[in-house]
Amino acid sequence: MAATQKLFLLSATDVSMFKIDPSHAQQTVTVLLDGKHKALPAGMSVAAALLSCGEIISRVSPSSKKPCSPHCLMGVCYECLMEIDGTKKQACMTEVAEGMVINRNFVQEEAS
Repeated sequence: MAATQKLFLLSATDVSMFKIDPSHAQQTVTVLLDGKHKALPAGMSVAAALLSCGEIISRVSPSSKKPCSPHCLMGVCYECLMEIDGTKKQACMTEVAEGMVINRNFVQEEAS
């Protein structure tokens, strides 16, 4: 195998941003997601926690009116933008916490 190919063969344990803290493996937190209580895994970003529970749509695009899902999961693309505790935040850059209020903004208000 060429040396350049080896550079891309990292396991999840080699990249700390993809590790799941074993102390949180069985723990959950309860959040209010779009007005409904939802148990999510603790110790990960809001985006990762929602994806792990099958919640793949993060918002509706204001321009195309189509559903969006988290894409890069590292804070670059803004596809995971949600209202978290009253502030628009990137869900991939925000750790999920007990009692969070998360709104995915499925309905966009038209400007008058």
